[in-house]
Amino acid sequence: MTPVHFSFSAAFILSLMGLAFHRTHLLSALLCLEGMMLSLFMALSLWTLQTEVTNFSAAPLLLLAFSACEASTGLALLVATARTHGTDRLQSLNLLQC
Repeated sequence: MTPVHFSFSAAFILSLMGLAFHRTHLLSALLCLEGMMLSLFMALSLWTLQTEVTNFSAAPLLLLAFSACEASTGLALLVATARTHGTDRLQSLNLLQC
């Protein structure tokens, strides 16, 4: 495994661990998801450049578009949660109270 591949894998694993173990605020969960998507985008871009296959050249842009949609949806949910509950702490959310 090259150092570049190791750094992308480590960034993804660290973001995944942050999402799994540090779930106090919705904003921190969204930042961990963005870190995961950024590491996936960089790894997919590097893989496309290394293989020199033109069929997969649109895949990183498609992943980036889905990442932007995920970020905007997450921020909209963050604003809606902060307006209704007054905080973004995940412990104050209860799905059974809807």
